[in-house]
Amino acid sequence: MTSAQGPNGPDKTDSLNGHGGGLPPDLPEPVIEPRSHWLPSLVWIIPLVAALIGVILVVKTVSGRGPTVTISFVSAEGLEPGKTKVKFKDVDIGTVQTITLSKDHSRVLVDVQLTKEATDFAVKDTRLWVVRPRVAASGVSGLSTLLSGAYIGVDAGKSTENQTHFVGLAAPPAVIGDQKGHTFTLHGDSLGSLDIGSPVYYRRVQVGQVTAFSLDKDGTGVTMQVFVNVPYDQYVGTNSRWWHASGVDLRLDSSGFRLNTQSLATVILGGVAFQTPPNQQSGTQAKDNATFRLASDQADAMRDPDGEAVHVVMNFNQSLRGLSVGAPVDFRGIVLGQVTGIGVRYDYTTHSLMMPVTIDLYPSRLGRRGAQGVEQETAEERRNVLQLLVKRGLRGQLRTGNLLTSQLYVALNFFPKAGPAKVDMAGDPLELPTVPNTLDELQLQIVDITRKLDKIPFDQIGSNLNDSLKNANALFGKMDKEVLPEMRGTLEEAKKTFGQAQATLSSDSPIQSDMHQAMQELMWTLQSLNALADYLERHPESLLRGKQGDKP
Repeated sequence: MTSAQGPNGPDKTDSLNGHGGGLPPDLPEPVIEPRSHWLPSLVWIIPLVAALIGVILVVKTVSGRGPTVTISFVSAEGLEPGKTKVKFKDVDIGTVQTITLSKDHSRVLVDVQLTKEATDFAVKDTRLWVVRPRVAASGVSGLSTLLSGAYIGVDAGKSTENQTHFVGLAAPPAVIGDQKGHTFTLHGDSLGSLDIGSPVYYRRVQVGQVTAFSLDKDGTGVTMQVFVNVPYDQYVGTNSRWWHASGVDLRLDSSGFRLNTQSLATVILGGVAFQTPPNQQSGTQAKDNATFRLASDQADAMRDPDGEAVHVVMNFNQSLRGLSVGAPVDFRGIVLGQVTGIGVRYDYTTHSLMMPVTIDLYPSRLGRRGAQGVEQETAEERRNVLQLLVKRGLRGQLRTGNLLTSQLYVALNFFPKAGPAKVDMAGDPLELPTVPNTLDELQLQIVDITRKLDKIPFDQIGSNLNDSLKNANALFGKMDKEVLPEMRGTLEEAKKTFGQAQATLSSDSPIQSDMHQAMQELMWTLQSLNALADYLERHPESLLRGKQGDKP
């Protein structure tokens, strides 16, 4: 057998066959192929899928996460990192991440992670607060947090300026951003019993609430903001009057007792009321943030504006017990002002103590025509008018306004019999003359009478009267011993005389019978003379010729 030779030399197959070893001669020759790539095991598929899911979750979490904001609170009561939610209208929009203290340890810094949908809440005018159970003037709120725990409430702002640091509110806002209505500013002398959330009334219907208040910088008053809901804000006109509706208004006047209050809630919580003056239209609707004066009561609010006050002082030479600051100044039933100050002053010229009372008078309360006349008059004319009024007897007088409390008030009136007085128009404040009140005058008269009575020598008069009584007693004794016996005899004689006269003048006495007969004869004689006179008047010739029928 010859061996085959390949192109690269002798065939290996033949060589193997020639040596007696290797594959059988009838088998095909093996085909040598290159090594393929390495395939991973199925065990590695599980962690790869888990990693892929984790990456997807991370990407989804990061893409769905909103901005992180920091809120500053006074206390972190009820807040827990990772648990406390941030809610808007009971919808979760974020979660508290961390709670730390500020550098000065005065505040608590709460980091909140908002959702992507809440990105619009991170603006400048957004307000945040902690919702927990509260008892305030407006009522009880946050009772649902007793079971669910506290959460952070949000009032969405409308600003376009982004912000990540906020100062949390100490209490929930009285008005939220999407509530419709108007805000108005009130300025009064004191806060009274008002608080945030106190109701606002219009004709005893609650139409809003007090939202904020602050003390004026000069400390002379209080400024507060009130919110009136739609549609009641249309009743707030430019000429609306506002007043304290707090507590109970109890008055005693000539009409009897009067009790006035807006509602039972105002007695405890206080409130504010507004209304247009009677017989007036509400006028143009007031603009947002319009400013109004807050009066102490409804009567003060409905009174016409007082205008500019005239400062006056009255010096009284009597006790001011019962007179207080705020007491009215009355002119024949019209209140023209009130007392603003009470003091004491030593007069070095007369070396006496005076009690000055400063008063604010409002001439506009005399009526529109009188106020216009005062405004149009010049200073010289006003001085002459005042001098004329004082000359006619215009004086100030203290009078008792309440017999139960002995409270005093200042009365202005004309006293024609008052002594002469002049007004120093250059003085500031203007000084008006005064007169004592009726009670003081009575006291002075009593004192004067007492002084005169003290000058009467009652001891000497008593001694003289005692001597006179002794002399009279002696005279009466002498009369009883000497005069009375003689008087008894004289009385006996007089009695006898009166008895004889009575006997003489009795109806059955002879004298009475003779006098009766004489009187009858005299009457007959007068009748005859009367007949003769009548005949002679008719027949005067009978005096010469005689009576006719008589014979010669």
